Amino acid sequence: MKTEILSDKDENDIKKAADVIRSGGIAAFATETVYGLGADASDPKAVEKIFIAKGRPQDNPLIVHLDSAERASDYAEICPLFTKLAEKFMPGPLTVILPKKSTVCDKVTCGLDTVGIRVPFYEPARKLIKYSGCAIAAPSANISGKPSPTKAEHVINDLSGKIDCILCGDDCAVGVESTVVKITGDDSLVICRPGGITAEMLSQVCGNVETDPAVLTAFSGRPVSPGMKYKHYSPDAEVIILNGSEEQIVDFLKDKTAFSVICFEEDTVLKGFRDAYVLGSKNDSSEQAEKLFDALRTMDKKNWIKTVYARMPEKSGVGFAVYNRLLKAAAFKIINL
Repeated sequence: MKTEILSDKDENDIKKAADVIRSGGIAAFATETVYGLGADASDPKAVEKIFIAKGRPQDNPLIVHLDSAERASDYAEICPLFTKLAEKFMPGPLTVILPKKSTVCDKVTCGLDTVGIRVPFYEPARKLIKYSGCAIAAPSANISGKPSPTKAEHVINDLSGKIDCILCGDDCAVGVESTVVKITGDDSLVICRPGGITAEMLSQVCGNVETDPAVLTAFSGRPVSPGMKYKHYSPDAEVIILNGSEEQIVDFLKDKTAFSVICFEEDTVLKGFRDAYVLGSKNDSSEQAEKLFDALRTMDKKNWIKTVYARMPEKSGVGFAVYNRLLKAAAFKIINL
């Protein structure tokens, strides 16, 4: 398959990508979180192409992207708490799981009776959805299990020749996938996947905010949200999280070979290592989130690297999302020094 490379800075190119989706094809596109791989959410044959192109497990549901929250009632059963969340956080990096309507094909939800609804903040993505006339089902635009794409080059490297077109845009500002929540009561919800909308932010709208155990532990059941069940975000090298001071980590690494380290700006010794990647300040979790997947993909370009050692991030705010992604990439391997 020849993959057409387009630009979301060109209105005509956005319309071309919209035509691809409307006609049953699949197109990659930028959002504020990560690049997505989209298809018409009402067309099971089109959605199946996403699973094939990514090599995605057949029980891992997709998120439905809309150009406005007002359209949510066309695809899901909404409730007052959804309306409050939408008023506060949509458009933005939040996905809300709701009971689905028949306008969303079962292939999107992997047979579940619920669907994740999201309205991206990134304006060209909303234009794409509007021009397509469709609700767009989209996971991240990468090979399943690999680090999510935050730059157009990441998508081109993974999916060129496998999809109809790539609508290239800005590097993704948030850098990790949307926060996914499931409403469990009139004033309660559960975080199924942390992201740029934090528990602290959600608590401003909702009285009871809990976190699903699958965020921090291995999960073997039927996932209601992407990111819950499978090993995700992993480079070819093994990822291991190191919990300790910089001095302890330097001592731990002294006899290691063929490794890289993900560290912070304050790590004066570690950032001087040959294959170090600096995520930013240890106190700036938003910067860490923005750079994390590029860090993991950078390691893949260095085929001599066998192990990636990542410093333990702070677990508050957006840092909780960074920690979650590293846990999944490391298959929960942590060494406490």
